[in-house]
Order: sequence, then C-alpha cells, then structure tokens
Amino acid sequence: MKRKTHRGTVRVAARAALPTRFGRFTVLGIKGPGPGEEAVAILHGQLGEVTSPLVRVHSQCLTGDVFASQRCDCRAQLELSLRKIAKEPAGIVLYLPQEGRGIGLINKLRAYQLQDEGLDTVEANQRLGFAADSRDYDFAAAALKALGVRSVQLLSNNPDKIEQLERGGIRVVKRVPCRPPTSHHSRAYLRTKQRKMGHLR
Repeated sequence: MKRKTHRGTVRVAARAALPTRFGRFTVLGIKGPGPGEEAVAILHGQLGEVTSPLVRVHSQCLTGDVFASQRCDCRAQLELSLRKIAKEPAGIVLYLPQEGRGIGLINKLRAYQLQDEGLDTVEANQRLGFAADSRDYDFAAAALKALGVRSVQLLSNNPDKIEQLERGGIRVVKRVPCRPPTSHHSRAYLRTKQRKMGHLR
C-alpha cells in the first residue's frame, strides 16, 4: 500500500563534485528520518535559476544500471536523462533505492526466473505476491522539496509517477518522454509496461 504523505525532516546530508562522461554534476545525499529513507540527487547547474528544472526520478536497477542488462531499458533511460540534463541550465536525476519496482533485488531476480519460464514482468511480480509496481514516490516528492523544487519538467513515461509526485506537492508542468534506443531483448518488457501498466510513449 502506498503512503499518502511524508512525515519528518528531509535534508541534504552530503554534497560532492561528480564529473562524468555526460558532464559535470554535483552529487547530493538526501536523508529522511525513517529507515531506508534516502536518495541520491545528481544535480546540474543552479536550481535557483530556473522555475521548473528538468528532472528524472529514477529507480535503482542493479542489473541494468550497473551490469548493462538488456532485459530492461533502465540504463538507457538513465544515460539519456543525464545527457539531456547536462544540456539544461539546471536539472536533477533523483536516484531512488527502489530495486525491482519496489520488491527488492532478490525478489526481482526471482521474477526474472519466472519470466524465463514464460511469464511477463507483471505476471511474474503477481505470482510472487506483489503488485505490478510497488514503488512509492512520496519520499521523492519530499526530497525534491528539500532541494527547493516545487515544479518540474519530468522525464518519464510512467503516469503513476506523475500522479504520485503531484499528490506529494510537486507540480509537473510538462512530461518529457524518456524513450532511448533499446535492444530487441527488452521489446516484450516495454510492450507489457505499455499494455498492462499504462506507460506512455
């Protein structure tokens, strides 16, 4: 079940320079009062100079982001987002520890096993007793507020993410499609997200 509001102080707990092959960023560690309430913000430019920065709220994907798995489009979306944001006056990739659409790493690998046996990504999560998407963007909204952001252009194909951020007090003034080139290995996965989870093109 998704929480409706966030309680407690959310703060920037660490800050450092982050030079990347996409450009120069600042990396921020954001911490909340509850267990597991943390995120990483990869910041480009000065947020005070724009009203609605370009923002990507990205959920951790170890297999995709780190090991370059082609079962999903996560790494391709992350790289596209960093590349686009680096060209903007200001923007943020907010990186959340919500592996496997919120079910955790081991359960995600168990879901992969079920997909190898013929289930799609939604059916696999449901077979394990989870919702198709168990993520909560309440802390993401609180983290953006802690950075002084109340209005964003959101790099996303996920209507639930937009709805939850707006419910958390972040105005999404524009949705920017996040559709990088992908491998044929992820085509069925992407079709399932569109057909069963309502993801946009």
